[in-house]
Amino acid sequence: MKSPMTGLSAPVLALGLAVVAASASGGPVPPGLGVGAVFAPSTPVAPSAPSAQSGATVVRVPISGTIELGVAPFVARALSEAAESGAPAVIIELDTPGGRVDAAWKIIDDLRDAEVPTYAYVNRRALSAGAMIALATDRIYMRPGSTIGAATPVTGEGEKAPEKMVSAMRSEFRALAEERGLDPLVAEAMVDESIEVPGVSEAGRLLTLTTDEATAIGVADAEVRDLIELLEVTRLPAAPVREIQPNWAEAIVRFLTNPAVAPLLLSLGFLGLIVEVRTPSFGVAGAVGLASLAAFFGAHHLVHLAGIEEILLFGAGAVLIALEVLVIPGFGIAGILGTVAVLGAAVMGMVGQVPTFDQVFNAAGLVSLSIILVGVAGWALVRHLPRSNRFSGLFLRDSTSRETGYLSVPPREDLVGELGVTSTDLRPTGVAIINDERIHVVTEGPWLEAGTPIRVLEVASGRVLVRRAKQSPESEHRNEA
Repeated sequence: MKSPMTGLSAPVLALGLAVVAASASGGPVPPGLGVGAVFAPSTPVAPSAPSAQSGATVVRVPISGTIELGVAPFVARALSEAAESGAPAVIIELDTPGGRVDAAWKIIDDLRDAEVPTYAYVNRRALSAGAMIALATDRIYMRPGSTIGAATPVTGEGEKAPEKMVSAMRSEFRALAEERGLDPLVAEAMVDESIEVPGVSEAGRLLTLTTDEATAIGVADAEVRDLIELLEVTRLPAAPVREIQPNWAEAIVRFLTNPAVAPLLLSLGFLGLIVEVRTPSFGVAGAVGLASLAAFFGAHHLVHLAGIEEILLFGAGAVLIALEVLVIPGFGIAGILGTVAVLGAAVMGMVGQVPTFDQVFNAAGLVSLSIILVGVAGWALVRHLPRSNRFSGLFLRDSTSRETGYLSVPPREDLVGELGVTSTDLRPTGVAIINDERIHVVTEGPWLEAGTPIRVLEVASGRVLVRRAKQSPESEHRNEA
């Protein structure tokens, strides 16, 4: 097992620890303390090792698989709970090929601000963003056969990111190495293959270190076979370990921010709002649309992607679109500005704090995919659902021609030419008695008082048109007799 020391000599470290222990206990320096100094922090900025007799529980935080946006809130919660419980240390167990840089930046900021000592345990691999997280802890321990490094940023297509992003990553790794008292060139060589580290890495080869190599040059503090040996090395052999796992809320956030789920949420949101605009009242479609959009922006807000600016921009766009559809005839400036605002808010909600062109391009592609899904779903609703037996009760299948239209009352052609008498005043509508039947009628000319004889002129679209008659129905019956 190797435990290299840099910056201060072993005697100085041993002396410092002896003084601290003596001051804390008020008694003489325990014998053998100088041996324990082998495992002391390599630089003055690193916290001293916690006491094995503290009796508190060590917190273990596993980070495995791809580092996604939802990992950062999980790590922040774990560090907060460890500080509240008085944990002597937090062990970040890493087995990751890397992931999103913006998520890793949030994690390393929380690690730098942690109130308890943090140790990285590289269990197989800590590559790319995982290497950056490991360097942000107070000490690094590696399992035999593990690797750390290979941190050059890449685009979504697997190609090397632009120099602007590479430069930012180089600076981040250099700053982390300087905090831990390491050679900054070693950290930078993990990001940029053009950097040469004499005796370690040649120019043109991206630096990835094995466990033996990392401990030999001081990147890792020691090689440990398992978690039990790690606790012994950190002078916490009897401390119980509590593992913190993502809770249900963090799991949901990780699911909602997944690149495969985000376009579906946008699609459901847009489709629900479109259907709601085309219907006279607020219903299920609008509720589903609003819930989908709330889930999209809410989840991205929790992982520090979507801020209040994106939410306000989306709200303004929705208002402009509603004005265009409901108030302003046609499709003009308000509709165009509203559409641009909504799409812009969706794109902004999926990129990080320092977005690259590739991230913006990918986010725009996901939004475009959601629009295509909305179009396909809308076409399917219009074309196929009316013919479906399962949804037959939701649609009206019978139709009439433009000339026929829809009649609310049956035709009464038998009334044409009949005589009657008004039962109420016609001003210009009212009720008349025709063939002993009360019928709503409309006068073609001046208003008529009740009791006036009338004759039916025509019946069209359920309307019975009448005029004043020269004789009453009784007179006509007498003449016929």
